[in-house]
Amino acid sequence: MEGLFVGGRCPVGRVLSRVRTIRSIWAWFAICTLIVIWVPIMEVVNLLDRDPAKYRTGRWFRRLGSVMTRVNPVWRVRVSGYRPSDPRLPYMVVGNHQSAADIPVFSRLPWDMKWIGKQSLFKLPLLGRMMHLSRDIPVDRSSRMSRARVLGEASKRLKLRSSVMIMPEGTRTPDGSVGAFNEGAFRLAIKLGVPILPVAVEGTFDALPKDDWRFGDRQEIKLHVFEPIPVEGLGAADAHALQERVRRMIIARVAEWRGVDPAEVDGAPPVVEEA
Repeated sequence: MEGLFVGGRCPVGRVLSRVRTIRSIWAWFAICTLIVIWVPIMEVVNLLDRDPAKYRTGRWFRRLGSVMTRVNPVWRVRVSGYRPSDPRLPYMVVGNHQSAADIPVFSRLPWDMKWIGKQSLFKLPLLGRMMHLSRDIPVDRSSRMSRARVLGEASKRLKLRSSVMIMPEGTRTPDGSVGAFNEGAFRLAIKLGVPILPVAVEGTFDALPKDDWRFGDRQEIKLHVFEPIPVEGLGAADAHALQERVRRMIIARVAEWRGVDPAEVDGAPPVVEEA
């Protein structure tokens, strides 16, 4: 056993680390190449796309995300659950947020959704341009005015018969749990009469660690789409209960995948009741 270690380090560990680095270099090279190829394609599609929602343009952008997941040699994405019969029937799509890998993974769903994303992403070279072409929605989380404007922009997309995707935790999970949800998306869905479409994702937290440019080890990523939840008959006062219902559904699914109690997946701070 001692022969496996040299100078206190395990050579097997070094080899595995190098393999992970090589795989990650290949994956990022493939992803960057795809982005460079995709920008002129999307520029042409955008010119021909007369739909005010730019649905076809957005759909091409999601195809890019889908292809990104397929060229990564360590990802295997499994999608299950509901499939809308009409892709232009608008939904407020809500899901948990584990890492930056969620974006291409959610793009495996076969319809376009306008993403609500960090404003900084829209400033990235090439990628930011494609987000603008797709009519995705930027948000500055530090600005209350920006957050209010986002709901107005989301309302416009929904009225143009295009679904909107939001991760109501607001930021990626720090530990793999499901955090508290914001109510804004649920209030808007109730106001417009748009069904909620919950989506749960698992496996992306380890697939792309937050503080490491390298991808994780071989990973099965699971994505499940629940049945739509109608909002007819609900008012603004029902938004909190609707939000908690959806959150509990997602927690239960993630817990089932992990084989743990749902309490272990619930990352929201406990509610302190007033005396």
